Amino acid sequence: MINNSKSGMSLIVRTVTGLVVCFIMLFGIYIILHGHLSPGGGFAGGVMVALSFVLLVLVFGKDANATRISKNLASNLDSIGALMFLGIALLGFAQGAFFRNILGKGSHFDLFSAGTIPLSNIAIGLKVAVGLFAIFLALVILEKFKEGQ
Repeated sequence: MINNSKSGMSLIVRTVTGLVVCFIMLFGIYIILHGHLSPGGGFAGGVMVALSFVLLVLVFGKDANATRISKNLASNLDSIGALMFLGIALLGFAQGAFFRNILGKGSHFDLFSAGTIPLSNIAIGLKVAVGLFAIFLALVILEKFKEGQ
């Protein structure tokens, strides 16, 4: 994950970022998955995941990382998150109401105790993470375009 090119920040910052970014992303995923048990959820965890990718672009340089991200992949993941959320909402119609819980309830303080709420958190987390990172990349590309003029 560590880039040996001269673009970006110093070697120390790049090395520490390569180590820390994994923990930031794991904590964001933890916040998404445990959002129904503790403060957090899909939005907060999605922001953390997106910011871990933003940190990589800021530290290693926009030329090294912005070209590796496919616009089609970002668009597809964004659409998958939105369709997952809409699908969870529409599956509730099987039991008669929009967003009705279609899964059984577990015991208190268990990871699978909230029915469809963790699935909604995952869909929202994916949508927010990809959406915020796509906005950041659009701003980076816009800045790159302005520099070229």
